[in-house]
Amino acid sequence: MRRRDFIGFFGIAAVAQSAAAHAQPSGKLPVIGFLGSSSRSTISTFVAALVDGLHDHGWSEGRNIVIEYRWAEGSNERTAEIAAEFARLKVAVIVTHSNAAAAMAKKATSTIPIVFAVAGDPLGTGLVASLARPGGNITGLSLQATDTAAKRFELLREVVPGFHRLAVMANVTSPVSALEMKEVQTTARARGLEVVSSEIHQAADIVPAFEKLKGHTDALYLVGDPLIVAKRVAISTLAVSAGLPTIANIREFVDAGGLMSYGPNFPDLFRRSADYVDKILRGAKPGDLPVEQPTKFDLIINLVTAKALGIDIPGTVLATADEVIE
Repeated sequence: MRRRDFIGFFGIAAVAQSAAAHAQPSGKLPVIGFLGSSSRSTISTFVAALVDGLHDHGWSEGRNIVIEYRWAEGSNERTAEIAAEFARLKVAVIVTHSNAAAAMAKKATSTIPIVFAVAGDPLGTGLVASLARPGGNITGLSLQATDTAAKRFELLREVVPGFHRLAVMANVTSPVSALEMKEVQTTARARGLEVVSSEIHQAADIVPAFEKLKGHTDALYLVGDPLIVAKRVAISTLAVSAGLPTIANIREFVDAGGLMSYGPNFPDLFRRSADYVDKILRGAKPGDLPVEQPTKFDLIINLVTAKALGIDIPGTVLATADEVIE
């Protein structure tokens, strides 16, 4: 079992190095607008990794940069409002995460550089013209969400006894979530399994969705997006009550009581997004900076939830886990 220590979101110690390369007159510090599509509590460790990455490049809040944080709490309407606000403020860079938030920022401004710390399929959803040369005013890191769907599916097959029916829950108002749902459906049906699609459009759809799933499926695949992530505690509680083992793409679902998560290491992606911010603040054009892909992937397992569901996780799966919650 491996435990990670994350630096605090606020009160991060300043890096002891010269600010000469970045120092600007008081009152004229470049402003980074952070558009959080979910909540502060959900991604505080991710944002801490971003700030830590900026420190590595010599940028420090209050000394040579200002960071304005805004939180949309999973609301598309609020996300659009924040994007418009940053456009009016003429911030130096907008940093965000999720395809929807990046798309709304792109719609709000065609001139302010935008960096997405994570995006499911920026090419397939039209955020960028190409991965090598994104073009326009946007770039960042791709999750390659559909590429890892098959791995999550196989993990469920190894863990869930008598696995024959799979439910897929996704917020289908998100283009990338809709793409991942189709990928999982295709993968499952190719193996002769039944697939139950649970399409969510708003938070109010979640409870009724579980009522329909109860007794009709063996496991639940959660397609993460700001709405689903924001409601992760309720979803995990409902899943356990319904006797449904779950798998998702980020560990926050497992911390909230979900069974497993497999996906890119999000703190690493947010830290790497600081590389883009640094280059842009030094004069680079976002459209010339290639979109990069994950290099670290984590498998997290919640044994407390496994016990509650009556599931015995095979030793072969536990041996490959990056962290086990007991």
